[in-house]
Amino acid sequence: MAPKDKSQISTKRKRTDKNDASDTSKLKKKPKQFTKSLSAKLANNKSVVVSRDGQQSKKELRQIAKERAEARKKKRKRHFTLEQELALLWEKMRRRNISKEERSKFVSEALQKMKGKIPEIAGSHISSRVLQTCVKYCSDAERDVVYEELRPHILTLSSSTYAVHLVTKMFDNASKSQLPRLIALLHGHVASLLRHSVGSIVVEHAYQMGNASQKRELLMELYSTELQLFKDLANVKENRIVDIMAKLGLKKSSVMRHMTSALQPILEKGIVDHSITHKALIEYLSIADKLSAEEAIKQLSGSLLVRMIHTKEGSRIGILCVKHGSAKERKKLVKGMKGHAGKIARDQCGSLVLVSVLSTVDDTKLVTKVIVRELQPILNELVLDKSGRRPLLQLMHPNCQSYISPDDLTSLSASIPSLSLKAEEEANSEGKLAASTDKGKGNKKEAEHDSELPASDADEIMEPGEDVHLVEGGKKDPFVRRQELLVKSGLAESLVDVCIESAEELLKSNFGKDVLYEVATGGVDGILRPSLDEKLTILYDKVATLAAQPKSDESEHVLENFYSSRTIRKLVLDCPIFASILWERALKGNYKMWAKDHSAKVVVAFVESSDSKVRDLATKELQPLIKSGVLQISKTKPSEK
Repeated sequence: MAPKDKSQISTKRKRTDKNDASDTSKLKKKPKQFTKSLSAKLANNKSVVVSRDGQQSKKELRQIAKERAEARKKKRKRHFTLEQELALLWEKMRRRNISKEERSKFVSEALQKMKGKIPEIAGSHISSRVLQTCVKYCSDAERDVVYEELRPHILTLSSSTYAVHLVTKMFDNASKSQLPRLIALLHGHVASLLRHSVGSIVVEHAYQMGNASQKRELLMELYSTELQLFKDLANVKENRIVDIMAKLGLKKSSVMRHMTSALQPILEKGIVDHSITHKALIEYLSIADKLSAEEAIKQLSGSLLVRMIHTKEGSRIGILCVKHGSAKERKKLVKGMKGHAGKIARDQCGSLVLVSVLSTVDDTKLVTKVIVRELQPILNELVLDKSGRRPLLQLMHPNCQSYISPDDLTSLSASIPSLSLKAEEEANSEGKLAASTDKGKGNKKEAEHDSELPASDADEIMEPGEDVHLVEGGKKDPFVRRQELLVKSGLAESLVDVCIESAEELLKSNFGKDVLYEVATGGVDGILRPSLDEKLTILYDKVATLAAQPKSDESEHVLENFYSSRTIRKLVLDCPIFASILWERALKGNYKMWAKDHSAKVVVAFVESSDSKVRDLATKELQPLIKSGVLQISKTKPSEK
């Protein structure tokens, strides 16, 4: 290639250099212009001090931002300066290492600053906390002043996110004369407050703190318009709505309309955590007609019900929903327990709902997947827990009065009147009577038509269609249901393993001993046999080994412990296989050493047993001790499992 002309090359270079120089000058000018504009803006603001080089530190910028924020708050908040002063006093008065006199001084100073402005600042995040501390620690005279100033504004404050805590603190610290007056302020507004997510907290707090008559007054506002408007009508001693309606002559239709309008918004908003709502729902279901009761069960089934079963009335609602719900609604309820089965089992009230589910729901695959699988990993804790053992004992020994109190058994057997089988049977009998009357009057064509149909079709015409809501309990055989949930799911095997591993702890536990006894005896109807006979024999060996250990000063022997000695005695009476193992391993040749105190009950049990083989093991050797009076045979009839 031929070389290019030098002039052309130099010209291009000059142009390029010139362009580069111009671009560089532009870049150098930008920072100066930016600095000048920033300096001009900052100079206009009198609160900003510009440094010599035109730049500011991060600390100065933060201070500027803080001052501007405070200026905005002063314009927006009327009592901003007062709140800042109260916050400083609050930091001093809430300390733990402070004398009562010094705290009282700070409280009095804070109340003096707030005097006349308490209702205005009670809704503030800071001032509400200061007032709560003042109400807690102030004198009675100062508390009276605060109460009188806040009384006209209680309803407004009850619906405030921050002030609601102050209102509940007022209830907590109210005197005997102040509490009735505070509860009276809620009169006429119970239903509206229960529909409010924040206001419902105040109503529940007042309901828990009130006496029986005050609770009744709050509750009756949900029953009828007359009871809400005329407080004198609420001064009745009856608790059940049926009795109140009979005494005051209230119409059922009117009560139903009012309760539906009061409770429906509460259910729609999901504000169902309070015991006053649970009590009202129980009363509503007791008088509801069939359609209304079905609709209520449909709304409650699912995760909503899981939030209710922590109270006595809430657990009863849960049991009623399980008992009268359709298969679809029961499925929703069981699925709603997913992730909460362990917590529900440990809860005194929630465990009853779990017992009801295990005794009623026919879909054992779903129950196993959702509930049983969650209980298996925590069996070590459940067997020693008073409430947690209930579902396990229900599967092994259903509805045993030794494990479930009469009151709880009443709850488990409760039903909704309009959905009960008894009501359905009465309706069916009335229908049959009416049908027979019609036929007697000359309705021969229909009678002949029915007679021509097959027996099943004729029954379907004579009887109303099957209503899944009216099925009290599942259709599956109870033993089959128990076997699927307990044995086929693997729960029983895990339970036996836990009993073998923690045999001594369970025997000496007031609650664990019952679980071990039921497992060792194989459960009612021998549900654990014969599939787990080998593991049960290992359990017998473990208990016999513990009984064969020598006495020690470090720990109490299982034959001398109050709980374990009585459990082992029951096992000797009710389980011949265990009795023979125990005699051979622990008592044969050593019975004289154990023929006193608590252990004597175990030794005598061999003579009292109803099994002849068990009696033959020990009667000959124990006869001398019985004749000498060392051992005394009980006159009561031995128990038979």
